[in-house]
Amino acid sequence: MKIIILGSGQVGLSIASDLIDENHDITLVSDDNQVLMEVSEKLDLRTVCGHGSFPEVLREAGAESADMLLAVTDSDEVNMVACQVAYSLFNIDKKIARIRSQHYLIRDELFGSDNLPIDIFISPEQLVTRFIEQLIAHPGALKVMNLGDGTIKLVGVKVFYGGLCVGKTLAEINSIVPDGVFNVAVVFRGDDMAPQDETLTIEVGDEVYFICHESQSHAILAAFRRIEAPNHRIMIAGGGGVGACLAEALQHNYGVKVVDRDLQRCEFIAERMKVTVLHGDACDRDLLRNENIDSVDVFCSVTDDDEDNMIAALQAKRLGVKQVMALITRTAYVDIIHDTSINVAISPQQITVGSILPHLRRGDVRYVYELRHGQTDVIECKVHGDKKTSRLVGKSLGDVSWPNSVSVAAVIRSNKLVSTDDNYEIQAGDHLVLVLGDVRRLKELEKLFQVSADFF
Repeated sequence: MKIIILGSGQVGLSIASDLIDENHDITLVSDDNQVLMEVSEKLDLRTVCGHGSFPEVLREAGAESADMLLAVTDSDEVNMVACQVAYSLFNIDKKIARIRSQHYLIRDELFGSDNLPIDIFISPEQLVTRFIEQLIAHPGALKVMNLGDGTIKLVGVKVFYGGLCVGKTLAEINSIVPDGVFNVAVVFRGDDMAPQDETLTIEVGDEVYFICHESQSHAILAAFRRIEAPNHRIMIAGGGGVGACLAEALQHNYGVKVVDRDLQRCEFIAERMKVTVLHGDACDRDLLRNENIDSVDVFCSVTDDDEDNMIAALQAKRLGVKQVMALITRTAYVDIIHDTSINVAISPQQITVGSILPHLRRGDVRYVYELRHGQTDVIECKVHGDKKTSRLVGKSLGDVSWPNSVSVAAVIRSNKLVSTDDNYEIQAGDHLVLVLGDVRRLKELEKLFQVSADFF
């Protein structure tokens, strides 16, 4: 596939790196020539220096024969105009744009072939808000991600003393949670993925990702760590784009306080939302103490400054908050946070990349989740075809020649998680949740899900 990527920030470079590993023809466009020269030394791709929405720049990037335009510059306006130019002058089939400002997203009719021809728009603020909402709704979880129609969850948890699963093998832990189906998809021990073997024993400190129905998630979380009480009181540091979006989403179900240094921003939020707004610095220990920080259940630091977010979160943790989260844009800081008392580091770039990747895969890929910065992927694919046209339909899971480093973590049928073994027969319409330990095997995996031309 021939793909043009506009923008050389972390999102653009992450996607370019992933796609090059899959042998796509990539052209990266940026107005920062220094970055392009550095990228050219590391990645096997074409680069074009220029303004991403200019027709001649797009032409030089190969727009006349491109299959897809991915506009992820720092400017919403450049991204939108680039999609318009790609549609009007070059008839590029698929156009994806990152749109940060919520002002553009208020009216759905703004986007479409008759108006702004953007096939898929990605809103980082909305994605981060949904990510945090899921964590708040599942106390103790590291990550909570949707599968199927959203009622099936992929949940990450760090194992602590007090969990019933500690010291149990994978073969034994299903009996701990009665009346339901759940599958352990991945176990990380230290820096490595542990071999998926029924004899693997769960240890304190393991990072476990399991798949279950939403209604069972709390009971299963409690099996890996001590039971956490539901969250009620939330404090948000930062009333900018993400903070305001998060406060609006949480205001009806939780007691929410928002702290921001900008008085005008405080007034804006106070006028529009049913939350308590504090004008001040969330790094100020006295302010936090005066607001009874030790009674807060979750502290979310989501300002535009990574350092402030880390300091505020560490301060809140020291003052007694049980769960603290920090929004971190620099990848190096995300790794550092794992060695601190901050519970969750939220990377908007990783979340954004994860929302884009399904649209770049061949076959009917519903979700792609990168775990441990791309060390392992969890992919949900839908099976199509029949016994004559599909490599999967009618075969048992054990009879399929899965690529090396690929394992089947779960099967979802009719939006229900079903119990499987090697004898389970795959049917058309099944959603297979797969763990991919080596992205170089992705092409082999995609071929398994492709149907022959006779099916159409």
